[in-house]
Amino acid sequence: MNRVTGILGAMITALGVLAGCASADPVGSVTDSPGAPVGSSGKLLVYASFYPMYDFAAKIGGDRIELNIVVPTGSDPHDWEPTPVLIAGLEKAEVFIYNGAGMEHWVDTVLTSLQNKNLIVVETAADIPLLEDTHSHAAVIDRNQNYGHEHGQEHDDPDDQNHDGCEFDSHTWLNPQYAKKQMALIKSAFTTADPDNSDYYEANYDYYATELDKLDAEYKEELASLKNKVIVVSHEAYGYLCDAYGLVQVGIMGLQPDAEPTPARMAEVIDLVKAYNVGTIFFEKLAGPRVAEVIADATGAEVAALSPLEGLTETEIAEGDDYFSVMRKNLEALKKALES
Repeated sequence: MNRVTGILGAMITALGVLAGCASADPVGSVTDSPGAPVGSSGKLLVYASFYPMYDFAAKIGGDRIELNIVVPTGSDPHDWEPTPVLIAGLEKAEVFIYNGAGMEHWVDTVLTSLQNKNLIVVETAADIPLLEDTHSHAAVIDRNQNYGHEHGQEHDDPDDQNHDGCEFDSHTWLNPQYAKKQMALIKSAFTTADPDNSDYYEANYDYYATELDKLDAEYKEELASLKNKVIVVSHEAYGYLCDAYGLVQVGIMGLQPDAEPTPARMAEVIDLVKAYNVGTIFFEKLAGPRVAEVIADATGAEVAALSPLEGLTETEIAEGDDYFSVMRKNLEALKKALES
């Protein structure tokens, strides 16, 4: 994270050149060259940090905003570093939307550097009760008294990867009710920045708030009756989803998806999979199935994709997927895994 401060001076120096040569992106597009300043559309210029924030902003803003995504879809938002083009774009922007809760490690440094005093900044997770990083079997198993305690021992190995520097789980949007809170803050920012179109933003929010309630009801109905509640995931990103629907996640890795699990951690997860007859090991398409396949090979389990919605794959983009369609795919994957 300290790399941001080190490169910021060079970024700002380059702004004069970059601001003049960057071009605008089409409204609503997911750009691979994030940070392009506004063109002549006359629409509200909005920047969203990464995919869920982009998708929520697109749904509320519709054709009244010119929307840019900061972290290109398909990139890992955990490791992304800011660019000079982003700084140039934010100097012209009217609204900047980000998740917070530690997801965008670069935000404070970038915002402090800006001269744009009229920028409306929206931290969408600001009012959400955050879950602490509890990446250990003791924390996972003890939260559900229906499961045994033979694996509930604390780990004293200083080389273990249970603690990856993340104080809180930042994946708030995976709880539809929290996603609704995040959309509400985005709507409020748009109505403040563009009061002439406030009715439009309010109507869009009302529609998607209802859709989020429907999604929440589907999850509750489909998962409530399942006796098996344990899911094993490669990246422990599903705390808010599990907390909302009574599931228990066991993460092979913690909140950082690129962390490497130790042999001791792998052996521990293998023992748990066998003990609780877990039949599916979940991986993320953007990260790949390698670690999940090792666990699956050792236990006879299958592997399947479960998306934390940090970004979409090229296939998902081509198929027109969005937050709702991917969340419903996740629901089907969970049902299949937990019914078996």
